[in-house]
Amino acid sequence: MNAKIYGVTELNNRIKALLDSDAELTAVFVRGELSNYKIYPSGHHYFTLKDQEGTLRAVMFRREASKLRFKPENGMKVIAFGRVTVFPRDGQYQLYCAELSPDGIGELHIAFEQLRDKLYKEGLFDKDRKKPLPKYPERIAVITSPAGAAVRDIIRVLGKRYPCAKVIVLPVRVQGAEAPPEIVGAIRYANKYKVADLIITGRGGGSIEDLWAFNDERVARAIFESEIPVISAVGHEPDVTIADYVADLRAATPSNAAELAVPDSAELRETLLSTQIRAVQALNRMISQRRDRLMTLAEKRVMKSPLNYIEDRRLLLDHLQKHFISAAQRIVAIKKERYVHLAASLDAMSPLKVLGRGYSLAQKLDGTVIKTAAEVQCGETIDLRLSSGALKCEVKERFEA
Repeated sequence: MNAKIYGVTELNNRIKALLDSDAELTAVFVRGELSNYKIYPSGHHYFTLKDQEGTLRAVMFRREASKLRFKPENGMKVIAFGRVTVFPRDGQYQLYCAELSPDGIGELHIAFEQLRDKLYKEGLFDKDRKKPLPKYPERIAVITSPAGAAVRDIIRVLGKRYPCAKVIVLPVRVQGAEAPPEIVGAIRYANKYKVADLIITGRGGGSIEDLWAFNDERVARAIFESEIPVISAVGHEPDVTIADYVADLRAATPSNAAELAVPDSAELRETLLSTQIRAVQALNRMISQRRDRLMTLAEKRVMKSPLNYIEDRRLLLDHLQKHFISAAQRIVAIKKERYVHLAASLDAMSPLKVLGRGYSLAQKLDGTVIKTAAEVQCGETIDLRLSSGALKCEVKERFEA
């Protein structure tokens, strides 16, 4: 028996041809757990699918990988679709994956959860970073499809509740691959040219695929970066999108967004009317109080006869004058009595009184009183003052005690 001898490459190509000829292996679904997931600079994704008993190498080229809506992670249960064949150079068969989806949970749901967690960690949902809405907006930009029911509902409610506000519609697509960049562009345009005080963006209800533009990371970041407050109004009340988390306010529906954006003009009129009534009542009360006060003042004696007030003050002045004069006289009498007493005391101590009793006062020529004999010299001239007159004497002799 002559067995054919194959070269390595020849055998690999033969196996490849066999695998490629099997129709079932050219379009196969494989369920497994992701392992060793790597993304190369080329954009190709390489990974391993495994279950409890085996492993299968797989590759997803850049073109197919760019269509993924979620981020594959190790340990994730997935279903891969593609073809099984051999790469002749390595001699190993592997799955060339064309599609990859989470097993049990929808692809879009996984993508939503991943983006929500990412933006939450970055702080895009923080309440303290949300901007307050203007209380009385003058211009409102509505970013939505110009042909949808949402824009008609918003314009109708705004016109009914607050007709003085100007509504500016910035038309965009809200579904499909072109929708996210158009929504982002409209938000940035509104901010750059300050076209409005408030932005409402959203669309009517639909499936998660229909609403997916508002789960786009680019739209979320544009809403977060907007200097103009943004109300997100996507779908119906149960529908929640990433835009709802990032926006400054989330509305259950487009109509609800219009209701939240502006006050009710009817309620404002009632408030103004009530305020006017209260103001008039307060003014009337104040006028009544002032009138009563005026009547009370008009009944006073001073208002009826102004001269009576002057006469009363004149009498009071006379009384005060008499009081002051009497007080001054008492003070003068007391001072005078004290003066007489002091003068008598001083007179009693006067040297002249002593001289009057026969004594004399010896003084030097300069007026110094001589108290002892030692203060003068023999031959010195002194003055001798008597009770009447004075003598100039010469000291002939001095006697010291």
